[in-house]
Order: sequence, then C-alpha cells, then structure tokens
Amino acid sequence: MHVIVDLCVVPMGVGVSVSEFITTCEKVIRESGLKSQLHAYGTNIEGEWDDVFAVVKRCHEVMHEAGVPRVSSSMRFGTRTDKAFSIEDKVRSVEEKM
Repeated sequence: MHVIVDLCVVPMGVGVSVSEFITTCEKVIRESGLKSQLHAYGTNIEGEWDDVFAVVKRCHEVMHEAGVPRVSSSMRFGTRTDKAFSIEDKVRSVEEKM
C-alpha cells in the first residue's frame, strides 16, 4: 500500500539545539531511496507502507545510538485507493487553486 507520511521527530534530553540529531534521521531517510521532502518542522516521506514505517523505526534507532535518551515522534499519514498520488501532486493541487 502506497502512503505519504508527515513525520516530526523530537529528540529529548539533549539540550535546546537538536539539529545535529535531526540530521542523523534525515540521513536515514535520504539513504532509504524513498521520495522525501524536508520542511521546517519535519519531513514528508512517500513510498510503500512497510518501507516508510521501517525508515521511521530506523530514525528512532539511530537517534538512540547517537545518545538521545528519549525520542518523541508525531505523524500524519494518508493512503488512497481511487488513484495514484504523490507529494508533488498534493502540493500542486493546492498551488493551482491559489
């Protein structure tokens, strides 16, 4: 099943600046080969369900391996069966209506 996920990962217990740890997760996402789009408060990830959620799990693992004692994530995700869809399709649909 194809899915688009909006993932926000928050490393906790490592101080105020967390970009170093966000980078470890972003590298996992990019190395996965899945289509993704970084934004100010998270990353959109697109692909097959099991592949996308394996990447989410791996993000938690690499942060813990990097010394983050606690990781909190929030996600919004969507699937559909009536037609194919992509991150670009969703953005383009809104921009065309502006």
